[in-house]
Amino acid sequence: MNRIKTDICVIGGGSGGLSVAAGAVQMGATVVLLEGHKMGGDCLNYGCVPSKALIASAKRAHEGSRNVEFGVANVSPAVDYAATKDHVDEVIATIAPLDSVERFEGLGVKVIEEFGRFISKTEVQAGDTIIEARRFVVATGSAPFVPPIDGIDAVDVYTNENIFDLRERPEHLIVVGGGPIGMEMAQAHIRLGSKVTVIEGAKALGNDDPEMAAIVLENLRAEGIEIVEGAQAEKISGNEGEVTVHTSSGDFSGSHILMAVGRKVNTDKLDLDKGGIAHDRRGLKVGDDLRSVTNKRVYAAGDVAGGLQFTHVAGYHAGVLIRSLLFALPSKQKTAHIPWATYTEPELAHVGLTEAQAKKKYGAGLEVVRFDLHHNDRLIAERKNKGLIKVMVAKGRPVGVSIAGHSAGELIGMWAMAIANNLKMSAVANTVLPYPTIGEVNKRAAGAYFSPRLFESDTVKRVVGFVQRWIP
Repeated sequence: MNRIKTDICVIGGGSGGLSVAAGAVQMGATVVLLEGHKMGGDCLNYGCVPSKALIASAKRAHEGSRNVEFGVANVSPAVDYAATKDHVDEVIATIAPLDSVERFEGLGVKVIEEFGRFISKTEVQAGDTIIEARRFVVATGSAPFVPPIDGIDAVDVYTNENIFDLRERPEHLIVVGGGPIGMEMAQAHIRLGSKVTVIEGAKALGNDDPEMAAIVLENLRAEGIEIVEGAQAEKISGNEGEVTVHTSSGDFSGSHILMAVGRKVNTDKLDLDKGGIAHDRRGLKVGDDLRSVTNKRVYAAGDVAGGLQFTHVAGYHAGVLIRSLLFALPSKQKTAHIPWATYTEPELAHVGLTEAQAKKKYGAGLEVVRFDLHHNDRLIAERKNKGLIKVMVAKGRPVGVSIAGHSAGELIGMWAMAIANNLKMSAVANTVLPYPTIGEVNKRAAGAYFSPRLFESDTVKRVVGFVQRWIP
């Protein structure tokens, strides 16, 4: 048995773990990184990267059906589904070197390609190596949750971990789960030529602002996706090429089934109890400093920290931990400035408090500013001007923003910066943007906040009148 002593042992080679490892080793710490599966984690191999690559193919296929709106003849694309997966593989392969064992060993990280498990409060074993570290960072991420539905073991069920390996286009894809992953994959597949039915036990896109979600769902239905809400999956039956999902609202049959009902954290292999690390089904029990409440040597990053499950949150956690681990500075995570986006078309993005949350917190002190995207000149030119931005404002500062529309995931960035830095609405309103750009949506929304104060104020009108009469 080999033994290694190190400053930091990182368990998990996904976004959070890689960011901690790279930052720590380049600042002078000794680092051991353990990864028993694929470097890059879920995001690179099964999540963000392949899904956005497939969505890009689907957009290409869909755009041809709208050519006539721009004075160009419509075309019916000949979709080569296997070739779209080649595109997905090429995108992954292009990004993979940044997350590779070779790169991190080149930085000075000791990479062990084995799963790690705690054998004591101060030691982790990976294969035939025992690692003793001053600090451990658990960053093992999450995996798709497949519920124990009656009959599910008797049929082929796809998740985000294997749907991208499918080389033949599904004739009729049944998506169980109407969250972001389910909706993104539903729209991608209908645009690539599949028939698609989404079955959701509650409300589709139910974690988002209902008004904004409705804008997206209307478009998805218009493209031909059947979305059935309030339909809890109770049983699955069938065989290869024909599966049926039996629900409280009826039976739905298709050729393939994609399960997209949520995520479960990857802690089963860790032997956390042997490490004296408190945990539950949501992950490790940590404080705002991301430090284990029961083993002060242990920290968590990303999904296993029990909070928001986004790749960019894992990267943010890494920054919080670097300050704590390397400089012994007090550092705590916050969530008020964390944005997220669903990459359907139109996109759906949010940061801060929702309208309902903001009303509950601020009451009469809240002002909700709205700007309809159909007034944006660039979006009009591109015929993508359906959507809405809502800004929740308290004491002159944005406390939450929801956007449904083209490029919402890009537009939310300005508001994430504003909330992160406690900026006032005037900071956005005073920003000069090139014309015509989609980004003007944000400035116009900020302008909508100030318009009644300037154009509907009797005081302003009296002052202007006085100046015009008496000042030469």
